[in-house]
Amino acid sequence: MNTSQETTNGPALMAAAATETARVVADAATTAKTAKTPCPDWDLRTLLNHTILWTSYSAERRAYGESVAEELMSKDFTAEPGYVQAYQAQIDKAVDAWSKPEAWAGDRNVMGSATPAADIAAMLIMEMVLHGWDVAKASGQDYRCDDAVARNVLETVQAQGDMFRQYQGFAAIVPVPDDATAFDRALALSGRDPGWKP
Repeated sequence: MNTSQETTNGPALMAAAATETARVVADAATTAKTAKTPCPDWDLRTLLNHTILWTSYSAERRAYGESVAEELMSKDFTAEPGYVQAYQAQIDKAVDAWSKPEAWAGDRNVMGSATPAADIAAMLIMEMVLHGWDVAKASGQDYRCDDAVARNVLETVQAQGDMFRQYQGFAAIVPVPDDATAFDRALALSGRDPGWKP
């Protein structure tokens, strides 16, 4: 999965994914935090807190080969006034950290094993897009994913899907038509129904 083309295009793909996910998180602020989401065990508050933590705070630290601060793991970001603006500022920091070539070089220690930094970045982009879509659906929005980002996420889901299913990160694959878009195929392979409604 780690290619020179990915390293070259990766920062732009991450920036595009982050921009759209920040938009839908902001627009979801007026939706009830108890709203249903495509993640069966999570309401919107839980989904937002997961998305905020992993796509901004953790994403920034991963660029430096570090883990997110332990005290953030159980924080309710949505309970704080101005959490939307704080998330926008923090996801901008993550994008900036990954805009530097050295962030994409070498390996990182993930759960005791060496993982290429570019693969970690690809999984972060996937996380931004998939959970951004979850937030959008839960709050009655459309998630706009351009073709290049969709293809990147599809490649990542294809490469990592079995591992994510093994750890209950993805549900079972959802059937889609043969002519489904790359984005819908990525959603389906991650266990999401592209036509999900609350």
